[in-house]
Amino acid sequence: MVSAVPGSPKRIRAGRLLKLHRGATFGEVSNPSLFLQPIENTSRNQRGTALAIGRLHLGEGPDSIPSRGGAHNRADRQSDGLTRAQVRNLKAAASHADRIGLPLNRMITVHWESAGVPLLGMAKATGHFLDLLSKALSRHGARTAWIWTHENGDRKGGHCHILAHVPPNLVAVLTGLQRGWLRRITGRAYTARVIASRPVGGQLGLEAGNPPVHAANLSAALAYCLKGICFQTQAEATAILDQSGGLVIGKRCGNSQNIGPKARKTWKADQ
Repeated sequence: MVSAVPGSPKRIRAGRLLKLHRGATFGEVSNPSLFLQPIENTSRNQRGTALAIGRLHLGEGPDSIPSRGGAHNRADRQSDGLTRAQVRNLKAAASHADRIGLPLNRMITVHWESAGVPLLGMAKATGHFLDLLSKALSRHGARTAWIWTHENGDRKGGHCHILAHVPPNLVAVLTGLQRGWLRRITGRAYTARVIASRPVGGQLGLEAGNPPVHAANLSAALAYCLKGICFQTQAEATAILDQSGGLVIGKRCGNSQNIGPKARKTWKADQ
């Protein structure tokens, strides 16, 4: 379950970025300036939310293969940020993934511009990557769930952030395949720093070993993925940076169908 972190900072004004805890490393093409205050270990019987954040960083990783869901954007649609509806949907999707036993435990960032993919082809490239990821897990009898967002920057170019569920025992398998997927998608040899793939919270299996800590780290990772939000929607989000997500052509975000609006509605009706 994605939960709000006690003591979350007030919205950050443009040009004034708060720093992460010094143990935090996102290892991505865009450096997050997201703040989450570490909280000491406390008893679960104690009042308030007992969250212990030892390391706030991201790194290491069916019934049917989940297909791409989310906003149905035209292939040529241009946007500069996420909408209110998109933010609400992605946050709800992340929460639902935990409910159905597929907590989002891995963050993957792909720098498509560095891989040679033009902005117009980024949506198709991300879709291909997610198909390959889902099929690889399915071949090993595992289910997955995921959400993703696109961003674009002057120095970073077009890139994608993915939060996905990857069973810890299959992380090595997937990381061994990812560079091959990129070569297959782009038709080019892999170059350094195109992809970063690490576990939410910096520890494999954290979602099972310490759910509150995983929830806190996932909340921070989700906030980072949602930072490219349109100005008028910032009141809807917590710990979101005041910055544009940059020009994106086509779909700006999405989620697997098994955690999308229809799946959430069906699940709720069955309870």
